[in-house]
Amino acid sequence: MTNNDILRRVRYTFDFKDSTMVEIFALADVSVSAEQVKAWLKKDDMDGFEPMEDIELASFLNGLITLKRGAREGDKPVPESRLNNNIILQKLRIAMAFKAEDMLEVMRLAEFNISPHELSAFFRKPDNRQYRKCKDQILRYFLLGLQLHMRSSKKQVTSKS
Repeated sequence: MTNNDILRRVRYTFDFKDSTMVEIFALADVSVSAEQVKAWLKKDDMDGFEPMEDIELASFLNGLITLKRGAREGDKPVPESRLNNNIILQKLRIAMAFKAEDMLEVMRLAEFNISPHELSAFFRKPDNRQYRKCKDQILRYFLLGLQLHMRSSKKQVTSKS
């Protein structure tokens, strides 16, 4: 998955407007314009598409954590210059304040079953012998499950009003 794919999916999942996307970057002390965000959100084959760098996606995810959980005391997190799916999954987990059970439920929503042991292996340090690399397919299932989780809960809230 590309960084642009992940940004598009997160935006759709939370139904963020362009202005909100700019604000999320600002929460991570990164200044971007609405035009820049639009260029990142375009499909790869569209005119004006710009590939998103790892540090830019890491900054966005740090801003998402701040938006969802509040600012961390002390130093602001430094965005990683190199991202992998394990780090992205970890940042989304932190932003949503998910415990292992929550993540497993989100995966089940996407009709993907994974054991708690397999899940915990993604959050270990790379030098740990139990560490497992998070493949694109697993991140894709998690993002789909998160989308189903967030959008169905949004529908429930609006239908109760």
